[in-house]
Amino acid sequence: MCGIVGAVAQRDVADILIEGLKRLEYRGYDSAGIAAIDQNNQLIYAKRLGKVQELAQALQDNPLEGSTGIAHTRWATHGSPSEVNAHPHISNSTIAVVHNGIIENHQALRSKLQGLGYEFLSQTDTEVITHLVHHELKTNDTLLSAVQHAVKQLEGAYGTVVMDSTNKSSVIVARSGSPLVIGHGLGENFIASDIMALLPVTRKFSYLEEGDVAEVTRFAVNVFDINGVAVERPAKEVNVSHDSGDKGEYRHYMLKETYEQPTAIRNTLEGRLVNNEICTQAFGAGADEIFKTIEHVQIIACGTSYHAGMVARYWLESLAGVSCNIEIASEFRYRKSFVPKNSLLVTISQSGETADTLAALRLAKEIGYQASLVICNVDGSSLVRESDLAFMTKAGVEIGVASTKAFTTQLVGLMLMTLAIGKHHGMPADKQAEIAQSLMSLPAKLDEVLALASDIEDLAEDFADKHHALFLGRGDQYPIAMEGALKLKEISYIHAEAYAAGELKHGPLALIDAEMPVIVVAPKNDLIEKLKSNVEEVRARGGLMYVFADSEANFASDETMTVINVPVCDDLIAPIVYTLPLQLLSYYVAIIKGTDVDQPRNLAKSVTVE
Repeated sequence: MCGIVGAVAQRDVADILIEGLKRLEYRGYDSAGIAAIDQNNQLIYAKRLGKVQELAQALQDNPLEGSTGIAHTRWATHGSPSEVNAHPHISNSTIAVVHNGIIENHQALRSKLQGLGYEFLSQTDTEVITHLVHHELKTNDTLLSAVQHAVKQLEGAYGTVVMDSTNKSSVIVARSGSPLVIGHGLGENFIASDIMALLPVTRKFSYLEEGDVAEVTRFAVNVFDINGVAVERPAKEVNVSHDSGDKGEYRHYMLKETYEQPTAIRNTLEGRLVNNEICTQAFGAGADEIFKTIEHVQIIACGTSYHAGMVARYWLESLAGVSCNIEIASEFRYRKSFVPKNSLLVTISQSGETADTLAALRLAKEIGYQASLVICNVDGSSLVRESDLAFMTKAGVEIGVASTKAFTTQLVGLMLMTLAIGKHHGMPADKQAEIAQSLMSLPAKLDEVLALASDIEDLAEDFADKHHALFLGRGDQYPIAMEGALKLKEISYIHAEAYAAGELKHGPLALIDAEMPVIVVAPKNDLIEKLKSNVEEVRARGGLMYVFADSEANFASDETMTVINVPVCDDLIAPIVYTLPLQLLSYYVAIIKGTDVDQPRNLAKSVTVE
């Protein structure tokens, strides 16, 4: 959510900043802006509503030169998308600020600053930081000191970069709740909200911790903690690739990433299973000792990751024999909860920076959870650094806002976690081997599912004029139905709901008519006969059925029901296998609807605000 890029260098930095913003476009935004300090120590800037390319074009027409600069892509929170609300925000033609997060006490600060004579041009909460820093400079000798005093007055979340045209040799960065990284170069240094923005210029990064304020110059990075004490934040080399400029043969990143899932899962499994046994080192040092003592698991997540956690609850209780609760992070953090004895808190996040999930982890540490584990795709992220254990999914960079390979690799990671915990809670050796073998067979099975794409594309034509849809599943397929509904609404803007199929008669049957498509996930398992009865309840009321079914489940297409036969698979991996047809369905429906598949309206890839 939003993107920040900054640089202190000897060369002109505009091209670096624009390229950095382009590499963060997948995060979601509505406007973009850039500021730099020119050779005459003048603050120059440009803002544009819409895509980064609009800003890049503006700079081609009116070049912006300067060796110290900051840039930003904005996702509107306070104030509608507009050029005046776009970042950077300026005070007195000398102070420029970019900011991710939300300043919760901005109204009180705005009133105070207006009383001091400051004029506000935007409706944003960010502009208060700009004027507050300028005001603090009146009584502080350095920009560093002014920012340190200013941030103490802020309530809420912020990742912010401040630049002063009277001192172009440095910028000041501050982090509370919203991530920032420092990129280290040779005679130049950089700042970003995501390392992906800076991969063309450096592979060496240090991560700011909660409450840090840092002074960044060409040759040094000086970091101070929340108390103003100098601290070290060691720089680390990262080994990641970023191919956001190359969709290859695919029309959209989402489709590319859907087809990357067999490979992503192979990467997730690599080195984690040896001779049909789980390597618990994959979860970090001390994992065995923690798993031995765990009696309860509490899973916390948001959105797609929450659906993955719902599936894991079925696995943990049925396979590992350990009780499990799953809760949405934004709900967990605002209620008083009971902590069972010897509880493990498991967080799930693709980015590792999800604001509500991170806050829930910090709360869990305060209220007595024995240990914490994160399932994550981004090494070095806040959740990874602050958790006791971490399992990296190795999905690779995911650009599409609608998660595909990040979700299925999360499920693989959660099954491996179930295996690792079950190993210490009486899971028989033959069951451990069965789970391991099922997981190893998964990539090939997904290749078979992807071969159904043309059939699913044809089926999607039926949704051209639809405005609502209902998804049904039972058991561990119910969360997959929820994920399918989420994908459809995210990228096609069709209103979609998911229900446990047994709940139909308790209300949702009232929605059924010939205009309401009903999508069913139907593997052949212990609940298949119950599910068939639920399907008949819909058909008896004139419903329009689309069933993704195991070929051995004995569903047949007719004038009221279209059946897509999914390859036969083991029950253990069925939730992962049945995810792919629903991803493909949502994709092809979105194509028909003509929506922006990779960057759906109003959404962001990484939600770093509450």
